[in-house]
Amino acid sequence: MLTDTLPIEISQDGVLPGCVTVTLEQPGRAVVVLDHDLIRRLDATLRSVPRDAAGLILASASERSFVAGADLKSISEWDDEHLVAYLRYGSEVFGILTDMPFPTVAAINGAALGGGLELALHCDGLVAAPAPSGKPYPIGLPEAGLGLCPGWGGSNMLPARMDPAQAIELAARGVPLKYDAAVDAGLFDAVADNPSDLHAAAEQWLASRAQTPTQRDGAPARWIGRPTVAANVLAALDRVRPDLPDTDAARAVADSIDAGLTSGWSAGLECEQRRLMKLRNTQTARDAISAFFERSAKK
Repeated sequence: MLTDTLPIEISQDGVLPGCVTVTLEQPGRAVVVLDHDLIRRLDATLRSVPRDAAGLILASASERSFVAGADLKSISEWDDEHLVAYLRYGSEVFGILTDMPFPTVAAINGAALGGGLELALHCDGLVAAPAPSGKPYPIGLPEAGLGLCPGWGGSNMLPARMDPAQAIELAARGVPLKYDAAVDAGLFDAVADNPSDLHAAAEQWLASRAQTPTQRDGAPARWIGRPTVAANVLAALDRVRPDLPDTDAARAVADSIDAGLTSGWSAGLECEQRRLMKLRNTQTARDAISAFFERSAKK
């Protein structure tokens, strides 16, 4: 039976006493999906975290995924009013992570796709480990491959975590990276050698930041509007934009990056969500989503 909150633990010893671990779970499912109920439980859990915690690790109970993505059924079928509410509520809940008065890190143990990666990117750090199966798992923003675009800030966060030109192209084409390629691209702040070491590596990363004052301004710690990356992202966008696919989804990604760079985090996020609302009703998206569900039903 689901509870109103997610599992939460507070370490009493180890590398970082007082570190909080919140575990994403959906009993009965092989992978974790960001449906409205999971976001609601995450909301209640994050609001219960002590403000004097030493740090927070966002983990997953699934052995196959960190979070497989947003609830595609809701995105494709809900009416505009309900979908807007779902997207805005997700933004509000993910934003709680960006407002924590201590460092936060996502412990990625498996596929982190679409909204799942966007959730992780709201944390200060990303720490990853190989999958228990040994099979490289995908990480990225695949929405454009379905005729859609990110809806929770992915286009404004991913280019701040890796080479911006590569990130923009991947998001505009909807192509995820495999785990090994993500490691090589520098997407993660730390990497554990084995799945069993992931939690300790995440805690160690938090401990390395424990004495650093955490300043918050309502936006993720790592996004394209930060002075250290903004100029590089703008130059990368200008360089790759002429070669991006001639699709509505690719244009939505590029325009959302433009909006973030010129008008701020909230503007970039609003642009994404506005374009996503339109894209989901195109024939391109409808056909791609239908094909996705057909493939999933055969597995």
